[in-house]
Amino acid sequence: MTHKVTELLVVDDEEFNRDILQELLTEAGYLVTLAADGEEAWDIIEGKRHNFSAILLDRMMPRLDGMGLLSRIKASKQYAAIPVIFQTAIDAPSDIAGGIKAGAFYYLIKPVNKEVLFAIVQSAVSTFNISDDLNIAFNQVEAKLTDLLLRSEYQLRTLPEARTLANALSGYYPQPQRVILGISELLINAVEHGNLGISYQEKSRLLQAGGWEEEIERRLSLPEHCDKRVRVELEHTPHEISLQVTDCGAGFEYQNYLEISPERAFDPNGRGIAMSKMMSFDTLEYLGKGNHLLAVVKI
Repeated sequence: MTHKVTELLVVDDEEFNRDILQELLTEAGYLVTLAADGEEAWDIIEGKRHNFSAILLDRMMPRLDGMGLLSRIKASKQYAAIPVIFQTAIDAPSDIAGGIKAGAFYYLIKPVNKEVLFAIVQSAVSTFNISDDLNIAFNQVEAKLTDLLLRSEYQLRTLPEARTLANALSGYYPQPQRVILGISELLINAVEHGNLGISYQEKSRLLQAGGWEEEIERRLSLPEHCDKRVRVELEHTPHEISLQVTDCGAGFEYQNYLEISPERAFDPNGRGIAMSKMMSFDTLEYLGKGNHLLAVVKI
């Protein structure tokens, strides 16, 4: 069986930065293509000789800068699903929030921590692969699932189950690619923070050390967590699709995570809820103590 190589595009006007990223990512098993500015990168993308699963993009560059290239990518139906990771020395929180709002998957500040880089790239590639698989599946299905669904309920326990369910649930929405990342983020959040009690600070340390998923597996095996499930409900009406997610946790101060916070702009985590609210759903609210959420898409 042929192993599929994951292709990445690295765009930076500094040769030193390009070479470092190429060395690190090649060592991690990725096939890396380099570009020195946005125009060169766009020519490579338009050349259609590559199948990029993610793009790492500097913000300040000659000819076409990072925001300009991001705008072109997100405006293209063919390339909009490719996750774009900004990696730049610009550390102003307003610039970071602007990049995220423009469609960037994540924002890494130079110099980039190697373990954080690997964790974010892996997350971006996984998200793209889920979305790509979803497109293939939808091209083979003629019936619109949104016409068939009234209400459905599910329960899950693990990260793979969360990702699989996110893939399946997105198929009930008119624009699956819009919601798939948001649903995935909310379900994973319910598992790791809600059911397993991994704190914000703990996840930051785990991502930087490269042991996030291993710690989740360890906690899932503990007796006190064996019977915990995340409950998921999806309901379709003529005017909206509502998603409810309930975990077994004690809740949290969700108000601090509904917007992209300047105080947490440089952390490797903490943007998932805000990105889901901003990009995937028309409304997103937490109910009660914070272990129950309602996310709505108008149709």
